[in-house]
Amino acid sequence: MNVSITNVHLDLGAGRRGTDMGPSAIHVAGLVPHLERLGHQVEQVESFGVEAAEGMNEGDPRARYLSVIAKLCARIADKVEGDCEAGRFPLVLGGDHAQAIGTISGLARFWRKRGKRVGVVWVDAHTDMNTPDSSPSGNIHGMPLAVLLGHGPRELICLAGDAPALEARDVVVIGARAVDSTETPLVRESSMRVYTMSELDRRGTSACVAEAFALIDSDAAGIHLSFDLDGVDPNDAPGVGTPVPGGLSLRESHLVCETAASSGRLIGMEVVELNPTLDQENKTGRLSVWLIESALGRTIL
Repeated sequence: MNVSITNVHLDLGAGRRGTDMGPSAIHVAGLVPHLERLGHQVEQVESFGVEAAEGMNEGDPRARYLSVIAKLCARIADKVEGDCEAGRFPLVLGGDHAQAIGTISGLARFWRKRGKRVGVVWVDAHTDMNTPDSSPSGNIHGMPLAVLLGHGPRELICLAGDAPALEARDVVVIGARAVDSTETPLVRESSMRVYTMSELDRRGTSACVAEAFALIDSDAAGIHLSFDLDGVDPNDAPGVGTPVPGGLSLRESHLVCETAASSGRLIGMEVVELNPTLDQENKTGRLSVWLIESALGRTIL
């Protein structure tokens, strides 16, 4: 597989500084040589960033740094669409989860031209379905899934073109355990499938993960895996800004990625919310590399 890696140095969408250094930590953990050992060819490594928050006005407190994030996501969308046009697998490293607006908008534009929809498996402790009117913090990293489904600032929704990037029937969330009461109505209204940690515990993670990937219609072009590292339990992924106890174990996290690989339908991947300032000797950076390897075909035997 020909892989294009896009590093997104962004922390303006988050409430804590530091995720802008996440891509560097993943590279320090050996991402490129690990992918090459799997037989993949890394054709491009490109980095996008923004000015530090200290030099900017945050703007509307209900959607902090909206204009800057919108411009960056537009660049990401163009890059991802271009990678797809060139036959490269887009691997996007973050950066906070606001970047997914750009990543998935680019995928949606590419596949919509070919009459196809994009399916998304969204691994996250949160559902990221806030809007500026519902968000308790105004942090855009809590809004990307709402935007991609057509709710929120027009500056972000329009990045996918004339229609929202995603349809709720094509989205599955895995690992949710911290949903704001303000976003719950939109989550329910959307009817997208959300596998909470309670359901994974009750029914078994293996059964739920298999079902989640199967739920994405075969009419979709394929599946993009958007992996927020706070979906993993903080014991295994301490380097995140919004840790929530009781998350996916290391093995359950690998199972999600291994299922993505075995499905044969993976068309893109991003790993987000790694904050090296909160990590322990790059433990979460190394985990990120292992998860990417699993999603791109590494097997035990």
